[in-house]
Amino acid sequence: MQELIDDVRADAPDEDALSQLSQASKTAVDLEQTTDALLGHFVDQCRRSGRSWSDISGALGVSKQAAHKRFSFDVPRFERFTDRARAVLAQSEEEAHRLGHGFVGTEHILLGLFDASEGLAAHALGEAGITRSTIETRILALIKRGAAPQEGKLPFTPRAKAAVQNALSEALQLGHNYIGTEHLLLGLFVDGEAIAARVLVEVGASYDIFKARITEASDPAKDQPNSGHAAADLIRGDQSEN
Repeated sequence: MQELIDDVRADAPDEDALSQLSQASKTAVDLEQTTDALLGHFVDQCRRSGRSWSDISGALGVSKQAAHKRFSFDVPRFERFTDRARAVLAQSEEEAHRLGHGFVGTEHILLGLFDASEGLAAHALGEAGITRSTIETRILALIKRGAAPQEGKLPFTPRAKAAVQNALSEALQLGHNYIGTEHLLLGLFVDGEAIAARVLVEVGASYDIFKARITEASDPAKDQPNSGHAAADLIRGDQSEN
């Protein structure tokens, strides 16, 4: 605890109590993100080794229902994702590496959407006057740059996995038989406590407005899925039931 207190004081812009409290809040977000990624990694490992949700919940010290709700995600099959959407998920890992984070969170998926400049999500963000630099500045105001290694596979946080699952729900609601960048964008709004959703709201973004724009602009002929599986290993573990 004393090390954390010292880190907050060192990172705060000055010795004012409110400045230090603000920095403490950012540090707490960093810790929460890292904790989510850490637990998610080992829960996935337990599932792949055949452990049941009863075993996992016992190890976590929570109910089976709580463990299942937090860590169980039926990630959509990746052949339903368009090439651009799969590229966004791959880019999100690159964004996490670039920022020195040891995990892929919803904020990295949001940054990855800007890389798919021809996708409907990037167009919608641009039409709303939301730029990549503004989003990155807001993200770094909530979670500072890290010092994680700039290579290697990174775990997706439970919230990031949930956002990908939410993208499928958004596609189904719109009557689309594919998952594109636009669905990933809408999926980021579902969890209001996630970094991406918080940042989007801070810059004045609205789920309802984006959904209306995307519904108007959607053209299945522009962004159809492809049968590749290149991105599947990024976030999908064994999610079978025991």
